[in-house]
Amino acid sequence: MNERKLQELTESLSAEYFRKPFKHKAVFNSRLRTTGGRYLLSSHNIEVNPKYLSQGIDEVIGIIKHELCHYHLHIEGKGYKHRDPEFRALLSQVGAPRFCTPIDPPAKTRKTVQYQCTECRFIYNRRRKMDTSKYVCGKCGGKIKLVS
Repeated sequence: MNERKLQELTESLSAEYFRKPFKHKAVFNSRLRTTGGRYLLSSHNIEVNPKYLSQGIDEVIGIIKHELCHYHLHIEGKGYKHRDPEFRALLSQVGAPRFCTPIDPPAKTRKTVQYQCTECRFIYNRRRKMDTSKYVCGKCGGKIKLVS
């Protein structure tokens, strides 16, 4: 699906479920990480996370309907935030999900660096490298060396 198809889908969903036109832009934003989409208050545009295309068109339709609820309520000057009763009522009226299903992020493997005191043999596990000439052991004051 390209952005033109996304725009057409958004306009048709707005006409079908809300009986109102969608007069702004709907675009994909690949920088979205923790959300399926967002409605921009300043420009009235809707951004959709393209990673949700792999979940199926129904998931994308749900995200668009959710963002259209924000859009139409904000345009009308009503409560468009998640906690507002108007928003929750409109969500249930059009059958939009309150949350999108989370996509499992790739497991991050944190690389750790090990340092050891040359005198008391205490091992320090760190996420970042450090300059061993500037630091000493906190237990005995001995020199610290890089282990791995």
